[in-house]
Amino acid sequence: MLETLTDNWDLFVEAFRTTVLLLIVSGAISLVAGTLLGAMRVSPVPALRTAGTAYVTLLRNTPLTFVFFFVAFGFPRLDIRFSYFAFAVVALSAYTSAFVCEAVRSGINTVHVGQAEAARAIGMTFGQTLTQVVLPQALRAAVPPVMSVIIALAKNTTIASGFGVMEAGAIGATLNERGYPAFDAMIWVAVGFVIVVLPLSLTQRRLERAVVRSR
Repeated sequence: MLETLTDNWDLFVEAFRTTVLLLIVSGAISLVAGTLLGAMRVSPVPALRTAGTAYVTLLRNTPLTFVFFFVAFGFPRLDIRFSYFAFAVVALSAYTSAFVCEAVRSGINTVHVGQAEAARAIGMTFGQTLTQVVLPQALRAAVPPVMSVIIALAKNTTIASGFGVMEAGAIGATLNERGYPAFDAMIWVAVGFVIVVLPLSLTQRRLERAVVRSR
């Protein structure tokens, strides 16, 4: 079993490097986009609320594989051509941002409405109230569920292997073509994901304890 890893070390390193890069880039975009969507969901402007709700409802109820299909095969029909890696980032970010949005919105709902009313009473605009009063408190409560979404994103990156991206999910098929046992390959892939996800899980637990202590 160890030979499967040592003989193909370069493959494992390159594939997991791509996986981590997908996680970092898609995660960063999802956090920004999800926070903006969360702001839209609580906006006093009906058009923004409707657009945010429609986006979240559509993406949360669409399988991620379908999102990949739409991006990978629909974008080229619109003459939008990127690398497979970029397509994977777009699909993962679009999908994950919907879940980040709901985590942020749940955090916003934990902030007492009286604080927003007090901010408006002293003349603060909606944008000022949201960014200076509500979001700083909401994000503190939203951090643990957001971390759960990021952990799920780390696992979802494996779907990119079916769309031309050479990441960890593609290791099994590649080694099978080389004649190595598929079971051995999957064991090492699982170990690799534990190494990637474990720091995220530990961070989530620490943040959860920090949130509990701050209340």
